[in-house]
Amino acid sequence: MPRMLDVSDEVRSEIGDDEADRLLGGDRAPDSYECTSCRTPGDTHVEPTSTVLFVGEETAVLAFAHARCIPSQVVPVSEEQLAGAVRSISQSQPGGPDLAVPAAAPGAPAPVPAPAPAAPGGPALTPPAAAGQAAILGITCGLVLHGKVGHASLVVEPTGPVGRPGSTSGEDEFLDLLHDAGFQPVTDLDETPDQLPGWSVLVAMGKLHAVLQPAAAGGSTGWWQAHQPLQVTDAWRMAANQLSEVTMYAVPAGMVGRQPREDLLRQALERAVALGQVVAASLPLAGT
Repeated sequence: MPRMLDVSDEVRSEIGDDEADRLLGGDRAPDSYECTSCRTPGDTHVEPTSTVLFVGEETAVLAFAHARCIPSQVVPVSEEQLAGAVRSISQSQPGGPDLAVPAAAPGAPAPVPAPAPAAPGGPALTPPAAAGQAAILGITCGLVLHGKVGHASLVVEPTGPVGRPGSTSGEDEFLDLLHDAGFQPVTDLDETPDQLPGWSVLVAMGKLHAVLQPAAAGGSTGWWQAHQPLQVTDAWRMAANQLSEVTMYAVPAGMVGRQPREDLLRQALERAVALGQVVAASLPLAGT
């Protein structure tokens, strides 16, 4: 019996037309599943369902999610993350079909690791040669008040200067690159920044997986990806779900640092705002 499945072009290109057609025809899709995003039950017969392909270096796993939680897409992950996904899916769907599928063929786009994030709308962001080593993007999750409303937020801060590809000047152009991509300077933390089209925050299996940006060929690609999915608080998830978006703030290296409490995080952001060193945008939530 046909299922209410969505197989995106991205997923279809990875698993092949034959496998995609078998899924849509019901031969390879489970009747029921646990949503890989919100972890609640789903039924492919009665509710729109997305196919989500987790792709590792050598293997890949096909999972299912409510279409309202997350669109059909390919999610690059490490082999360790993939092993965890297999255990989780196997426990939630006992007796279901074998969900393992071949990994992408050689020459397919490689996953974007956290130490080498993709530049907004362009090639990989690389630090100037004088920096000596690649900068890594650190991300802090927390609630930031906009007036009296708490917004789920990410504060992105590199470990060192980030320059444009090919730059050897040693100048930090991290905020300029993000501004070119549509992020706007912050002058008041109480104001909610405009939403940035094409960007989103991926929360899958109840954890933060990635920040996605528009891909040149259409669809989305990873701008930042967690080596291991980051656990967020229930309050953070609730705020993100209520507003269906996450506020992303970005600051230069050494501007905010790791803050153990949300009040200290806000104070550090306010100091950075006063110095004109914060850009931000509201990013739609992909997942729950």
